[in-house]
Amino acid sequence: MRKIGIFYAYWTREWDVDFVPFVRKVKRLGFDQLEVNGGTLVGMTPDSRRRLRDEALQQDIALSYGIGLTPDHDVSSLDEATRKSGLAFMRGMIEAVAEMGGGMIGGTVHSCWPSTLPSGHESKEPFWKQSVRSMKELAPIAADNNVILNVEVINRFEQFLLNVASEAVRYVNEVGSPACRILLDTFHMNIEEDSISGAIREAGPYLSALHVGETNRKTPGTGRMPWAEIKVALDEIGFAGPIVMEPFVVPGGTIGRNIAVWREIVPNPDLDRMAADAVLFVRKNLA
Repeated sequence: MRKIGIFYAYWTREWDVDFVPFVRKVKRLGFDQLEVNGGTLVGMTPDSRRRLRDEALQQDIALSYGIGLTPDHDVSSLDEATRKSGLAFMRGMIEAVAEMGGGMIGGTVHSCWPSTLPSGHESKEPFWKQSVRSMKELAPIAADNNVILNVEVINRFEQFLLNVASEAVRYVNEVGSPACRILLDTFHMNIEEDSISGAIREAGPYLSALHVGETNRKTPGTGRMPWAEIKVALDEIGFAGPIVMEPFVVPGGTIGRNIAVWREIVPNPDLDRMAADAVLFVRKNLA
């Protein structure tokens, strides 16, 4: 049975929050997993990390970690000082996740977010090469710490390096480590891929985790995403990883600005009720 999770930021307007209450919340709502901000984890004290780990163990909730590296930690940067800063930050995150018992770190572990091709460049290949170089340094550290680094395929309006599944497959093959795998997201696939099910099949055995949400980032089951088609493709490739909802419907705060939520997408939302309905939908239609 595939684990069903949700990103904590569905409920918050800021990235840095206390994650412990969300562990209890997602357990009550019927989830198996909670995804939290890996950057916040790095800044937490060992005691705070232990508190989060112990609560997750007590509630039988798996933890995963998301990150959008900032420009000063861009491991694909052509500036060597910036690249090394990113490597040091990612090493710290890997070690923090190891303290939690290991697990998956997904997102722009390979570059930064949001970002576009830097001015003066017509090709992303130099940044690609830097990123692969960085990942070849990080992947052995991740493997030694029971951590998987999942490179996320993100739409062209938010990132430039990996926009379609075929690029991600090329990337992980160049890195050549089982500790570097792929994270696909239905929201991004809806924008970029010719076929969502085709992208899942393209990723195949490299697909480690799946983010899900509707085409407008509402909770699964409330829109027009082709869930039946997605289920068939997941089954065909034997996907056994977690399915983590990443809906964003609340405007305001840093998160609303970063994700570009400029309106009340759901009037007077009952977020807990929506999440509870969505986990039932995903469990029935994807898990």
